[in-house]
Amino acid sequence: MIELKHVSKTFDSGSAGGVDALKDVSLTIEDGDIYGIIGMMGEKYGAPYNQFPFTMLEANKAGVSGWGTICGALYGAAAAFALFWPRKERDAMVSELFRWYEKTALPIYNPGEAAQGFKGNIPSNVSNSVLCHVSVSRWCYEHKKEESSKERSERCGRITADVTRKAIEIINAKIDAGKDWKGAFAKQESVAYCGECHASGKESDIQKGKMDCAPCHSGSEHMQNKFKDHP
Repeated sequence: MIELKHVSKTFDSGSAGGVDALKDVSLTIEDGDIYGIIGMMGEKYGAPYNQFPFTMLEANKAGVSGWGTICGALYGAAAAFALFWPRKERDAMVSELFRWYEKTALPIYNPGEAAQGFKGNIPSNVSNSVLCHVSVSRWCYEHKKEESSKERSERCGRITADVTRKAIEIINAKIDAGKDWKGAFAKQESVAYCGECHASGKESDIQKGKMDCAPCHSGSEHMQNKFKDHP
């Protein structure tokens, strides 16, 4: 069970003063798709949440229409954050969620008999990446599963539930702490290390992004040892 507690949000409308988008809202959401965050609010409170064009987010499945880029569940959660917080505050929430995803053994959630397609335990693993193709490929390789299997499909569905729960935890913590809220996950070691030379303003200013560098730049055999002699 996921809960939103006493959520309030007012938008400045200039000379007309503040407009309450949310005012002391509390609701319970069953574990499931990230769309439930906004969809359930639409069912309970109406506009503007029941006017959100959810179908446009369907394009984010399979790492955006099968391209294996960002995990669709993460994109949905980030979009939900964006409805209520400006960029400077939202970015820290997104970083917390994404770093949690990189470092947590997923899936955690098990719907039991309510599972669709595949029932039973699903093995978990740490992906070290927010990219769909890395997350899925690593899980399939470690557990000797096929990408086209029902287990893999169920695995991703359960991870969507896990991401939903974590997103709501972050929302609740942000509501409680306000602008004083800070995430628990520090910058990844690889990002900090590579940033010593390649971050903005450094000697070789070419680095963009916050993802763990290691999955793609590890110098492993699969990466053709491109970075073997890198200092």
